[in-house]
Amino acid sequence: MTYGKRLTVLAVLDSVIVLTAIYISIFTLHPDLQIIKSPFILGTAVTLLICHHVLASLYHLYNKAWQYASVGELMAIVKAVTFSILMTAAMQQIVFGNINFRALMITWMLHVLFIGGSRFSWRMFRDNYISKQKNIKRTLIIGAGSGGTMVARQLLHNPDIDLKPVAFIDDDPTKQKLDILGVPVVGDSSYITTAVERYQVENIVIAIPSLSQKEISRIFDECVKTKAKTQIIPKLEDLMTGKVSVNQFREVEVEDLLGREPVVLDIDSISEYVSSKTVLITGAGGSIGSEICRQICKFNPRKIVLVGHGENSIYQIDMELRKIYQNQIEIIPVIGDIQDRTRMFEVIEEHRPFVVYHAAAHKHVPLMEYNPREAVKNNIFGTKNVAEAAETFGVNTFVLISSDKAVNPPNVMGATKRFAEIVIQSLAQTSSTKFVAVRFGNVLGSRGSVIPLFKKQIQAGGPVTVTHPDMTRYFMTIPEASRLVIQSGALARGGEIFVLDMGEPVKIVDLARNLIKLSGFTEEEIGIHFGGLRPGEKMYEELLNEGEIHSEQIFPKIHIGKAKVMDVAVVSALINRLLKLSDEEMHDTLIGVANNKIDTTSLMFIAN
Repeated sequence: MTYGKRLTVLAVLDSVIVLTAIYISIFTLHPDLQIIKSPFILGTAVTLLICHHVLASLYHLYNKAWQYASVGELMAIVKAVTFSILMTAAMQQIVFGNINFRALMITWMLHVLFIGGSRFSWRMFRDNYISKQKNIKRTLIIGAGSGGTMVARQLLHNPDIDLKPVAFIDDDPTKQKLDILGVPVVGDSSYITTAVERYQVENIVIAIPSLSQKEISRIFDECVKTKAKTQIIPKLEDLMTGKVSVNQFREVEVEDLLGREPVVLDIDSISEYVSSKTVLITGAGGSIGSEICRQICKFNPRKIVLVGHGENSIYQIDMELRKIYQNQIEIIPVIGDIQDRTRMFEVIEEHRPFVVYHAAAHKHVPLMEYNPREAVKNNIFGTKNVAEAAETFGVNTFVLISSDKAVNPPNVMGATKRFAEIVIQSLAQTSSTKFVAVRFGNVLGSRGSVIPLFKKQIQAGGPVTVTHPDMTRYFMTIPEASRLVIQSGALARGGEIFVLDMGEPVKIVDLARNLIKLSGFTEEEIGIHFGGLRPGEKMYEELLNEGEIHSEQIFPKIHIGKAKVMDVAVVSALINRLLKLSDEEMHDTLIGVANNKIDTTSLMFIAN
């Protein structure tokens, strides 16, 4: 209905209600039809009618969407009616010298009842008849706090959502047996399975935005025992920043189950060395590199230089950042290969960054076993090129993104990452640039992560392929890893290997089972196939070996270790010799040096 038609209908309806209220009240007190025709009653009726329409306009009673009417709308009605009665009473006193208090009180009650009833009866009729949908899904809401209440209100009032709340679950004992918006709180989280059966629930919404990952995992374990679809409301930070609204439910992701409590950064220390500075990131189009770019931009650098070999990925992160920070930060996309020494020196000389985050690397373990020379050229020589360029042109801090696979590596990829650490450690001995490395494990959702592979296998109907039932890995979300990398840069003094606290290792087979459940299948439907270890793979990863362990944290979730530092001349001679070796000799040399199994004398012999 258009605004003009709605205004006409409501104005006519209200006029009938006002006149009916005043005449019923008079007739109730004086059941004599003649008195109804008196000038006193006619004056009262006309005054009340005019006052009502004026105040109804003032309180926007003709503009409200009554299908969503609540306490606020009721208060507007009460105010409009009350002031109408008071103005009418003033008219009676001024014109007739007498106020009919009893008639006006009855008129006030009837006025509120009829006006409010007309509006709220429309809402009730719409909710119960017009908006009745055939495919309504009975929904159980986990959490009866402010988040759950907002979700319930949205589901009850929005006809476009096909979910109907039938019960709340909440662990707070003070909320048990309460009735919220007509929806009962039926028990705590241990009652989820029973509630789903008793109330014929088809959909579950976890509606506690501040819930810890440990609690999400515990509640999800109860939800998957049922056949109901489980969803979750957005994270608290997304709700607060306005990225999403409370009724934009999403699927429970594996990050919700494996993630940890968010790290609180030392904003002042990071701002001091990033704000108004030039920052350069290599591998800026990759999973970690691009997230470092996003996080760095929050600290308002003067200029950010995006270096990468793949033009499409650099274009994407460039466009993403420009959309948000175009008028705040100078964003420079640079296409360049870190193996191209001349190009790296040109870029760093031109932009003179204050800090460099070196995220570019080959990271695929089995592929690097088949291509050891490419791993050496990219991970060792590429790092050497960027690091020496940074030293030459006075970069303040150089942060190498390393890997847990650099610890006791049985494979080429891990060995080349350890070599990259050795390179920057040797430079740190004599350089004014602060060279540091940051080690961490697998990141959830990265392009090289096992999770996208598992999802594809599940979508194809299975089976999910896992190497070994006992294989474990450390996992961390991309944003958390990137934040801790940035924090490590702020803590750098030179020569350190920072190690991120990855929490507890996760069995890969458990990860596969969680993904199967999250996809709405059972393990029997999809199946899990164990294919055995691939070339270069380990059963478990380490972050520090026994000689490097320092249990104390220098910052929450950041440890520091001092790996063995090699002589600068030996490192330089050895690296220059690597590409002259055969593939087999190269493999053995890399593994031997990375695992400290070759002494300095032998290294000098190999180097020469």
